[in-house]
Amino acid sequence: MYGDTLPAMKTTLVLDDALVERVRVRARERGVTMSSVVEEAIFRLLNEDMGQRRQPITLPTFNSGGYLVDIADRDALYDAMEDL
Repeated sequence: MYGDTLPAMKTTLVLDDALVERVRVRARERGVTMSSVVEEAIFRLLNEDMGQRRQPITLPTFNSGGYLVDIADRDALYDAMEDL
């Protein structure tokens, strides 16, 4: 997934057996390779460390005073649009 734009490099890692089993299970659940699970985890960790983690934004809200027309009522909606 994250290596689609870059050439892949074969690398040997020494990992705890329990961690490898968790990666294996996650890969099986998602129907992907173990490499892609590890790659995604590293990608997320590095982006988080670099402050690139996106924080949810809060959209502004306001009180519109209620509905002027029921948009499910096509005739009423067309009538309201003609009055503009």
